[in-house]
Amino acid sequence: MLIHPNPDPVAFTLGPLSVHWYGLMYLVAFVQFVALGRLRIRLPHVAVIGWKKEDIDDMLFYGVLGVILGGRIGEFIFYRPAELFSNPLELFMVWHGGMSFHGGFIGVLIAMYLWSRRSGRHLADVYDFIAPLVPLGYAAGRIGNFINHELPGRIASVDLPWAMMWPGLEQPVHPSPIYQALVDGVLLFIVLWWFASKPRPRLAVGSMFVLLYGCTRFFTEYFRTPDYVVSAFGVTISAGQMLSAPMIAGGIILLWIAYKKPSAISK
Repeated sequence: MLIHPNPDPVAFTLGPLSVHWYGLMYLVAFVQFVALGRLRIRLPHVAVIGWKKEDIDDMLFYGVLGVILGGRIGEFIFYRPAELFSNPLELFMVWHGGMSFHGGFIGVLIAMYLWSRRSGRHLADVYDFIAPLVPLGYAAGRIGNFINHELPGRIASVDLPWAMMWPGLEQPVHPSPIYQALVDGVLLFIVLWWFASKPRPRLAVGSMFVLLYGCTRFFTEYFRTPDYVVSAFGVTISAGQMLSAPMIAGGIILLWIAYKKPSAISK
C-alpha cells in the first residue's frame, strides 16, 4: 500500500508571489500544446494545406482563455453551484484548484469557433488539428489534482499494491487522478496521435477525440469518488459519467457524419 506524498502545493515563492504546482501544470499543458502543434504541422497531409507556427500561437491564446474561463465556470455550474452564489469570488481563485474538463471543453469549442471566424479556417479543420494536442495537457492537469490531493478515488482493497492512503482519509483509496492522467490522458494521446498521423475525413479526428475521451472518462469515473450521483431508469451514474455520456453519443454521430462524406479530407 502506498502513502500519498502530500507535497506542498506551493512550488516556490517570489517575494509576495506564490507559484503553485497546479498553475505550473497548466503551463506545462500550454507548452506541450505548442510543441506538439509544431510537430503536427510537419506531417505531409497537414503541411500541404498551409498550417503555420503562427496559427498555433494564435490558437493557444484563444485556447487558454477558453480552458480557464470554461473550466472554472463549468466547475461551479456542474459541481458546486451553491458555492458560486455564496462565495462568487472563489470563481477567480484558480490556484485553489477545481477545473471542470467538460466546462473547459465547451470553453475551447467556443474559443476555437471565434478563432476560426477570425482566421477564415473551417471550424471542423480547427477541431481536427487541435484534438491530438489536448490529451497530454489534460494529463498534466490531473497531476496537478494529485499534488493538491484532490479527487480521491473510491475505497480500495488493502491488498491492491497501489492502493493509497490519501490525506484526510482513514481508508486506502484508488489514486484516481493518476488513473485519469494515464488512461484519459496518455493512452488517449497515443491512440489519437496515431489516428491523426494519416489523412482522415474532415471532422473525423475531432470526433474521435470526443468519442474516446467520453469512453475513457466514463470508465475511470468508476474508480473516483463521485461529486454526486444521478439515478435514471434504475441505473446510478456519477456526475462525470453523466457529462461524458453525451460525448460518447455525439462522437459516434459525428464520426458517422465524417465518414459519410469522406471526400472532405481533414485540414
